Amino acid sequence: MIAIAPGIEIDESEVEERFFRMGGPGGQNVNKVSTAVDLRFDIRGSPSLPEDVRARAERLAGRRLTSEGVIVITSNRFRTQERNRDDALARLVELLAQAAHRPKARRPTKPTYSSKLKRLEGKSKRSGVKAMRGKPGADS
Repeated sequence: MIAIAPGIEIDESEVEERFFRMGGPGGQNVNKVSTAVDLRFDIRGSPSLPEDVRARAERLAGRRLTSEGVIVITSNRFRTQERNRDDALARLVELLAQAAHRPKARRPTKPTYSSKLKRLEGKSKRSGVKAMRGKPGADS
């Protein structure tokens, strides 16, 4: 089981990994060893995630989410398969943990009386400054 947040865990069998060769660092092994990882997690088919977490995760995944509801994370930053696997899994856990955090509901508030007065006072000062910029009138 992979721990995401308190009370939320996903089974390791829900995460699918595919390895492939990718350019980049690797020395002589770069053309022989499949070190890059393509991690796939079917978010819509996962029985482990609550519905609200699933909806937030789909929004957060962005272009990493396929039309079938599968999150695809590719990692090829490191030279070894094991480190790339750990990196991709850590990024998936981070995404799901961020989705598990329920945002605080915003309560609408009204401006205070003093803030309204301050705003109006600033407007009248500015109006006075602009009125002084005009050409002298005929009456002066």
